[in-house]
Order: sequence, then C-alpha cells, then structure tokens
Amino acid sequence: MRQGQNLVMTQQLQQAIKLLQLSTPELAAYIEQQVEGNPLLELDERGTDQADAQADAPLRSQRELTTTDRALDGTLPIDHGSGSQVSRDNTFTNDDRTAVAGETDGRWLEAGGQWSSSSVGGEGLPPPDVADRLPGERPPLRDFLHEQLALSAMEADAQMIGRYLIDTLDDAGYLTDDLDDIADRLGCTADEIEAVLPGLQDFDPPGIFARSLSECLALQLKQLDRFDPAMQTLVENLEALAEGEVVALQRQCGVGEEDFADMLAEIRALDPKPGQAFEGAAAQIVVPDVFVWQNDDGGWSIELNSDALPKVLLNRRYYAEVKAASRSKKDKAYLSDCFGNASWLIKALDQRAQTILKVATELVSQQEGFFLHGVGHLKPLTLHQVADEIGMHESTVSRVTASKFLTCQRGTFELKYFFTSAINATAGGEAHSAESVRQRIKVLVDEEDPKAILSDDKIVSLLQGENIDIARRTVAKYRDALHIPSSVQRRRIKASQVPRP
Repeated sequence: MRQGQNLVMTQQLQQAIKLLQLSTPELAAYIEQQVEGNPLLELDERGTDQADAQADAPLRSQRELTTTDRALDGTLPIDHGSGSQVSRDNTFTNDDRTAVAGETDGRWLEAGGQWSSSSVGGEGLPPPDVADRLPGERPPLRDFLHEQLALSAMEADAQMIGRYLIDTLDDAGYLTDDLDDIADRLGCTADEIEAVLPGLQDFDPPGIFARSLSECLALQLKQLDRFDPAMQTLVENLEALAEGEVVALQRQCGVGEEDFADMLAEIRALDPKPGQAFEGAAAQIVVPDVFVWQNDDGGWSIELNSDALPKVLLNRRYYAEVKAASRSKKDKAYLSDCFGNASWLIKALDQRAQTILKVATELVSQQEGFFLHGVGHLKPLTLHQVADEIGMHESTVSRVTASKFLTCQRGTFELKYFFTSAINATAGGEAHSAESVRQRIKVLVDEEDPKAILSDDKIVSLLQGENIDIARRTVAKYRDALHIPSSVQRRRIKASQVPRP
C-alpha cells in the first residue's frame, strides 16, 4: 500500500476556473443557462427602484464613514505614508456591500451586490457612471475608398478610372481583373490605368489595390518605411518561404539569423486581406468591471461595478417545499444535486468578485504613477509580480485580467493594459515600461518641427539621451503600432499643411 496526493479537477473546480475568465456579457449568458437548468436558481428580478436603493445605500454609507469607522467596518486603506501600498488583505462583512451567501427575508440566498475597497479620509467622488463604446461598424470598403478618391487631387479622367477600379475590387481588397481587360471596357490604355494605380494604392487601408499577395505586403511595408532590399527579397520569394527553404532564403536576403527572424515577425504582423476588415463588425459596449477614483485626501477607492455583477437567488423555501413532497430517492437526489450546484455557483461568483477586486487593488498600488500622472509613468509589470504580491498563481491572475475593464478619471482600460514589458535603461537605472516608451515616441512625433522631421534613427538617439536603451527596429515597430506614418510620409503630409505666404 502507498499513500500519495494528487489534484483532482472536480466539476465544481472547473466551473470556478471558468467563471474567472469570463467577461461580463459571457458571464451573464452563462448564468442564464444555469438558471434555466436549475429550478432552485432564479435571477434577481426585483423592482429597479428597490434595487437602486439597495445599491445606493452602501455607497452612501461608505462615503460617510470616518477613518475609525472604516477601520471597524473592515475596509483597509491605501497608506500613502508607507510607499503608497494598497492593502491586499481586504476583509468583507456580511452587509449589503458584500451580500456574501446570506439570506434575504428568510428565504433567499444571493450572489452579487456591491464590492468595494475604500481608502482613508475625505469624501470620495462617485465612481463614473460610464459604458465606453468601442469603435462601431466601419463603412463599407468601397464607400470608404470612394470618399478618399473624392478628396484626392486626381484629374477627372483618373478619377473615372479610379471609381471603376474601386468597384472591381474583391472582398479582400485585391484587384483581380486583368488590366488589359479593364482597359478594353473603359476604352483607354493599360498604361493609363497603370499611371492611376500607384495613387490608389496610397489609400487606406494599406495594401489595398494589390494584384498579388507579394504586392499587398510590399505596399504595407513601403508605408511603414520597412521595404529595404532585404525585405524586398523576402517578399518576392514567398513561395520559397512556404516550401520551408528558410536557410537558403536567409542567405539570399543577406541578413543574420536574428534579423531574419525579426523580418518574418514583421511579415506575419501584416494584413494579407486588408479589405476584410471592412465587412462591418457590430458595435460593442464595454461595461466596466471596476471603478477607481481618488479621494480628497489623496487615497484611492476601488469598487466593483455592482450593476455588472449577476444577481443570482437560491429559493430555499421552494427547495424545502419540494423536498418535503418528494417520496422517491431519485427525486431527493436530484433536489440535493440542484441545491449543491446552486450553492457552489453562488460561492464561485462570490470568490470571483473578491479575486477581481484583489487584483484590481494591487494594480492600483503598482501603477499609482499612471493614475496620478498618466501613461508616461506606467511601470513595467508582469503577472508573476502581481501573483506573488497577492498570493495567487499566475494563471489565476491571467484569467482574472482577461476581458475585464477598469474605469478611472483617465478613461476605461482593460486590466491587461497595466501589464507591460520592460525596456532597459542605458545607464543601468530603473527599467522603462514599453507602453510609456510608445507614448514618448508619440509625443516626440507630435512635437517635431515640420521642417525637421524625425527619422527612426533620430528618435533612437533622443530616447537614448533620455536613458532609454532601444533599437531602431523596436522604434519602427512601436511607431507602426501607434499608426504613425514613416518620416517620408510625415514630411509630405506636414509640408502640405504648412500655409503658403
């Protein structure tokens, strides 16, 4: 005989893990599914006035608490006197703020309610009542291109050719018809169409009006100012890449192994079908999961959005009545399973709320500079650091921050936004956040002199002068991520914006 330990992934444990990573809309759909399959579970359908009154009461009581009352109430402050560290051991009471598995009117077991982590001193401002809307449906591709054509400086004949070419594009944005055939239909020459095509290929989205995959990628690389001879060789030999002739292709490009790997990464980041982005995605509503606001004394209040938390009720009275009327063992076993599953679901929802609040509180502690001064003060942060501080596993933190949003005075951000990679300092000082470096690049470009446009090499020199150790290729990638045109394009754009005497 041998004694041992092993981890068994029970159905309840799998359910708890699943709930952690669900977004708010996904959680609502999951709860509805559970309610349909369990006769003991019900959604809270009490009147909105009553629900609003219950939601407002704990918020008002929270603001009216004195420093001593808050300590007695179990909520812990962000102590600015000790390095501005947020307490990670928030305790919760069985009052309206938490609604932790307590009975209501003697017959309800409820999950949901208002979770918060208060700070000391001062009357806090109310959390923003917002629902930020992500970019909605984009205009159809051809309408988008026709608008650009109308604003261009092309001659009337060229615009006529352009309108026809726009209408012949396929859904991916490619020009698949032969130019000679198009010339016959329009009664012009193929050379005239060839003369119009480069101007159309400068339209957004990058890569539009390409006649092949290689040309599509080349157009995008040119707009990114990344179409050097080595990249041109790679793009012109995509067939060799598809056949796995990597070593020979690298030798043909004349670059090292590391540079070739970066080139491949840049190719993969391009859009091979630029027109498909204009199929029209439905508008999405971002519902914040966490509210963060600063109190008058400089402390921070972190509160879960009670409206986003599902209100699930367990009807104990109905359970007792049906159980008393049941005679067979099968019926009693079914009721016991329903009761156990309902209780576990409510506990899992309660644990999910506590975990989200704990992670959000730690993020505010770690990234307080961002909330005070903006993105330039965002620090490098990893899942491992947060997991160590709050005593959880990295995978748990990763699940909690997926598709969860935080609203503060600077806007609405996904929790994953606060995790950024580090960029070393040139003098061996404190590392810089990649997001703050991207923001610094944007500021440099916005403030550049139209008569002295900054090249990527110049940006590298300026950043190194600010103790940021960064390579030119990294600057090009960050500039691309910010949708900043190349120095050549910016020079042309800003030159056209300079008023003539």
